Amino acid sequence: MVARRRLLKAAVSRRAAEGQLQPESADADARPSVTASTGAIGAASAPAAPAKRRAKTEPAGFADVAQQPRTVWGTVYDVSPHVLVIGDIGREQRFILTPDAVAWRGHQLEPAALNHGDSVVIRLHPGHRDVADRIWANIGRVTGVITERSGGTLIVDEGATRGPQVITLHPSAVGRIQVRFPTLEPGYLVDIIGRRDGEELIGMIPATSQPGYPADRLPAVPLVSGRVPGTMSGSATWHEPRGEPPGVLGVDYPALDPETGCAEDAASGPREGYARLPYLAIGSVLRVRNECTSLDCLVPVTGCASIARLFNDRCVTCGTSPRGRIADLTLASFVSLGGELERGCFNVTVTIGERL
Repeated sequence: MVARRRLLKAAVSRRAAEGQLQPESADADARPSVTASTGAIGAASAPAAPAKRRAKTEPAGFADVAQQPRTVWGTVYDVSPHVLVIGDIGREQRFILTPDAVAWRGHQLEPAALNHGDSVVIRLHPGHRDVADRIWANIGRVTGVITERSGGTLIVDEGATRGPQVITLHPSAVGRIQVRFPTLEPGYLVDIIGRRDGEELIGMIPATSQPGYPADRLPAVPLVSGRVPGTMSGSATWHEPRGEPPGVLGVDYPALDPETGCAEDAASGPREGYARLPYLAIGSVLRVRNECTSLDCLVPVTGCASIARLFNDRCVTCGTSPRGRIADLTLASFVSLGGELERGCFNVTVTIGERL
């Protein structure tokens, strides 16, 4: 049925799309921008092959309209099979929906099935400011240490600066989640993606496999001889924009220099992470490359990732990454590098860049 609807949609909208889709202006503003209620960063994602060709001629810098996907935030005002309208009081934005556009709200669905009032993150079509390519509605993520459990409800500690979070496991997802998180008990790590319902997360997808150890018993890190390299490989994840603008480009880094001070460490005491990483300070610049899409850009270190450092998991989005999380990206940075939010991670190479 979905395939049949897509064929009909393609037949109806092909001529309109051909007439309306115009490339973005070459002199568009190349710096990230955020509005009061709707953020927009970069340009839409380019295919992997052109990205590789571009890398040979010009190095990627900070995310801009010529290099990275453009991401838009807002609230759904209206939606039809061909147009999505988002905005806030006094401001509206309209986006054309291509026949291939898909949405996610706990599971994949047609964009026309989105509801008025849904909070959405939109990745725009390559080269077009007004065409939606991918939509996530009410998506959220909780990563931390379980402190309480009552039936299918978990209270999770995400760190001293973020406060406790509530996860209610969706009845249809309990089996799938417990296959990868068999020990949903206090003291164990959890990482779940789901649908936001106010302050509560309806857990739908296990973002990784649960480590077999309690959070306070991190296994010994592997011994490595010589200097810590300037280029590291591992997995990159994303976090919700709590306490930061939704469109900010940045990365929480698991190994901040203790001298610079990390609020999470101040509350719980510094802990060595699993991945062997050099100490960095807030404001340091990293070149982050998504090995699944070949997109890369510079992002500043904007915070510490005290919870991410406790995981020794692997990302298997494309191939298998080395163990350990080495970057916890802002949602905007994750999408800007071609990440799919519901998949939770991508394989990444991080190179230490220059200070801002």
